[in-house]
Amino acid sequence: MNPFDTSVHNRLRQGLLGLSLAASLMAAGYANAFSLDDVATQAKDLADQAYVAPTSNLPREFSEMQFADYQKIQPRPEKFEWRERDTPFQLSFYHQGMHFNTPVKINEVTASTVKEIKYDPQRFDFGDLKFDKEATQNLGYAGFRVMYPINQKDKQDEIMSVLGASYFRVIGKDQVYGLSARGLALDTALPSGEEFPYFREFWIERPKPEDRHLVIFALLDSPRATGAYRFILRPGEDAVVDVQSKVYFREAVSKVGVAALTSMFLFDPRQPPNVASFRPSLHDSNGLAIHTGDDEWLWRPLNNPKNLAVSTYQVTNPKGFGLLQRGREFARYEDLDDRYELRPSAWIEPKGDWGKGHVELVEIPTPDETNDNIVAFWTPETLPEKGQPLELAYRMHWTLDEPALHDPANAWVAQTLRSAGEDKQANLIRQLDDSVALSIDFEGPALADLPADTALASQVSANDNAELLDTQLRHNPATNGWRLTLRLKVKDPAQPVELRAALTRDDAPISETWSYQIPPHAESAP
Repeated sequence: MNPFDTSVHNRLRQGLLGLSLAASLMAAGYANAFSLDDVATQAKDLADQAYVAPTSNLPREFSEMQFADYQKIQPRPEKFEWRERDTPFQLSFYHQGMHFNTPVKINEVTASTVKEIKYDPQRFDFGDLKFDKEATQNLGYAGFRVMYPINQKDKQDEIMSVLGASYFRVIGKDQVYGLSARGLALDTALPSGEEFPYFREFWIERPKPEDRHLVIFALLDSPRATGAYRFILRPGEDAVVDVQSKVYFREAVSKVGVAALTSMFLFDPRQPPNVASFRPSLHDSNGLAIHTGDDEWLWRPLNNPKNLAVSTYQVTNPKGFGLLQRGREFARYEDLDDRYELRPSAWIEPKGDWGKGHVELVEIPTPDETNDNIVAFWTPETLPEKGQPLELAYRMHWTLDEPALHDPANAWVAQTLRSAGEDKQANLIRQLDDSVALSIDFEGPALADLPADTALASQVSANDNAELLDTQLRHNPATNGWRLTLRLKVKDPAQPVELRAALTRDDAPISETWSYQIPPHAESAP
């Protein structure tokens, strides 16, 4: 439950603001030109008022519902919004239940109207759930799904899910839901606790028959911030979402996370599970990629640390960043049910100059895959004064084609392998020496056409907590790439080890920078 007090006066005032906006739009006859500015007017007005926490309207049988029962509530396809209209898009809705205990208002925008899509229990199949139907007549929607025939022309597939706080997920052709995005993150990983803004209202433009995109507006609210958002969803092989936002602050915020991505990393061969698993890897994403304003490319493999870990990368005017799932072979995952090899990467492409700031990576310990334990976002160095919006725009790519995101003239890290370090003896006996060995495979067009005897070099650095014992770089004929092998000793396992490495040719970088962390309190060898 939200701890903030409610105010009848403010609730009435906010309701009148919404009614006034809709009425003025219809009276002026410009609903077809409904824009981000219309939502920003509400966001700015909200920011000038005291925060009013939403209150639950759920009867007990829905508020105390377990997840298995909540899953029984399914939308009826014959009741999808726009099902009878000549448009490839349709909408279905999430019912309230569990911790989704407050309704979200959803409106349809047409050329002449702005009209709420009213709650109708007939839209849902409740399975074998037992409840008082009279007690649910005044409930609402917790969120919505966008349906589109992305895989087959005659089948509506779910391509976007919007449910909970400001979270949403998107998939393209032949993709399976994995990581999530959210509109805004506030004070993530701070001792004071995180604040979760939520989308309280949506306006969705009814698409025309020829439209192959869907326009969604959203009003965001939280104790210390409000916001107006426009999303343009473009289905395809890759799903693309163009985002434009205006965020207003009621109060000072220590950390603002823009274009936040939330994912899960449990284990991989580099960091194997404590209990034996038939899956070699289990994760929605395995690394953070950054393209800096200075054209440097960075790759940071993810960890499931023993303690909360926060890493920051100072970047001015970033050209891109994202949480990626590198490695699409089924053999990497071996999971027929959850199909981790089909879970998309999400890449953020900023529009315009974002100025100074940093990309932040938060890694949270988790014992299982049910917890999203990875967060990445952009944090601006300075925020606007109260009353002025933080305005940022970006494009999101949801893709299975990670190489297409990368500069082909710059090689990338295909995998990072870790093992106990060893000193190979003259008689070929492998003798462990209490060191850590890391092998980094670089691949890509920048390397594929180079002869095996090309003179490449490596740049390797480590912080003071590691002693580099050996570095070797050799051609990898199996991948037409190069493998860099490092051997090092960790001085204090209770402290992190930070490593960086890149390939060069004629003293110029030819690969992205591999940025790696051995988390504190990890063993000195697997």
